[in-house]
Amino acid sequence: MENNHSTPLYDGNTDVETRRAASLEVKTHTLTKEQTLSKDKAKDMYKTMEDIRNFEDNVKRFFSQGLIPGFVHLYAGEEAVASGICAHLTDDDYITSTHRGHGHCIAKGGDLNGMMAEIFGKETGLCKGKGGSMHIADVDKGILGANGMVGAGFGLATGAAMKIKYKKEDNVAICFFGDGGSNEGLAHECMNMASIWQLPIIFVCENNLFAESTPQWYSSGSDTIADRAVAYNMPGVRVDGKNIMEVYEVAGQHIERARRGEGPALIECLTYRNHGHFEGDEQKYKNKSDSPERTLASTDPLEVFRKYAIESGLMTEEELNEIREASQKEVEAAVKFAEESPEPQAEALYEDVFAD
Repeated sequence: MENNHSTPLYDGNTDVETRRAASLEVKTHTLTKEQTLSKDKAKDMYKTMEDIRNFEDNVKRFFSQGLIPGFVHLYAGEEAVASGICAHLTDDDYITSTHRGHGHCIAKGGDLNGMMAEIFGKETGLCKGKGGSMHIADVDKGILGANGMVGAGFGLATGAAMKIKYKKEDNVAICFFGDGGSNEGLAHECMNMASIWQLPIIFVCENNLFAESTPQWYSSGSDTIADRAVAYNMPGVRVDGKNIMEVYEVAGQHIERARRGEGPALIECLTYRNHGHFEGDEQKYKNKSDSPERTLASTDPLEVFRKYAIESGLMTEEELNEIREASQKEVEAAVKFAEESPEPQAEALYEDVFAD
């Protein structure tokens, strides 16, 4: 059990800035060993982060032009979390996502063309244009769906983990959720059930500090989300969600543990979203002054990994740039595919309503 307790975040008398800063001063996991990461794996992980960033930048651009229907919630800034976790998974493993789910789907192997077409509402989308930004799914890839309901992925992921255990498979389920979702009743029910039945599930909290606009230090009675693991007799660890190597190491340890039948774990990834809760959010709740929050906000996970890769001799700057350019071209091709794809036909409203 890895818990680093600090003094209580607030006692009713502390000023707002002190409470806000305290929430970021709780220690996170640091690398415990030299990573033996292959060059191919390093390239794959970096490519995934670049794909997510380029995908989101394009979604932001086309949404601002009125070409994308509905709301979009961008994942930019949190790329190291999904990429570091999903680097350990296969198509036979499962993930459940959130309303901010593009990054999870890309990291799990979701087709860029199908995803972009889905967001554009086209019939060539992964869900035939019927799900849109918040409801992308691809069951063949183990992507059980993004979800507009806060914390709804807990039940789906726990159910998937029950199926794995019942059928004596060696797969795992990953439940991505935000700091806001951590306060949903279903979260506690599912973590408790997962512990009782020793299910192969990892609960991954992407703590980007704000549940829409409510700060985690205000809404949580515990210093960290990871601290809650002790109540369910499972490992809990807080990790720097801006550092893919730290996410990758911690995820690997607990995913392998789950595959061995040793039960669930809770990983809290401290991160920050580059944009608002949704596109158009004025973000007045964010701290504009010099503070630990602003330091976290200005840390780019892609640049953190580029520095690591160059200094460790994994890749050269030229190789990293080649991957970035390849990603940009692939996402541009996905946009072209989406733009040229047909709109769903009216009769499609009556399809996919009931299971065959």
